[in-house]
Amino acid sequence: MNEFDIKAAEWDQNPIIWERAKAIANEIIRLIPLKKQMTALEFGAGTGVTSFVLKDSLKEITLMDNSSEMVKVMNNKIKTSKVKNLKTLNFNLEKAELKDAKFDFIFNQMVLHHISDIDDIITKFYSLLNPGGFLAIADLYTEDGSFHGDGFTGHKGFDIEILSNKIRNQGFTNVSHRKCFVINKKISDTETKEFDVFLLIAKRDTIN
Repeated sequence: MNEFDIKAAEWDQNPIIWERAKAIANEIIRLIPLKKQMTALEFGAGTGVTSFVLKDSLKEITLMDNSSEMVKVMNNKIKTSKVKNLKTLNFNLEKAELKDAKFDFIFNQMVLHHISDIDDIITKFYSLLNPGGFLAIADLYTEDGSFHGDGFTGHKGFDIEILSNKIRNQGFTNVSHRKCFVINKKISDTETKEFDVFLLIAKRDTIN
């Protein structure tokens, strides 16, 4: 079991998860021309909170996560709520290519800083998008490591201009970004700290 398998059962009980997802989803709806005929992929969906917020704006969303326990929670939520346009996929996109799948929109939130090879995952996002499709990434701006604390081996947030250039270098256009949320997180018994979250949006051109 990985850390997300362990946390899965209680994930939705944290109100900040819902607040953040709603804020990000509302910005996505405001900035991207979502249509009911569009198919989408949520990469690193966790328990699918963001997809549940966005489900009425899209034809179908595939909720991908490499944690089997998170996928179990998603499946239970989909069954209980009787939602028809959400489906889960237990898959590790970091380690494998997703064959025979294309989407009009790919989104993720608070996932990218856990990914080792950023260039590779952006390349995979590009290949999975239909021409004219959109990418939305929500994650932390550069931070001092206190968000996760000692022992975390991922990225300490992102320099937004460096990340934007990486995305442009993979062929994306219309790259834009803005602050979309602030996480107030307790980092010790005596200290709570604010961590800013960005939303970056990019488009795959229709001609390539």
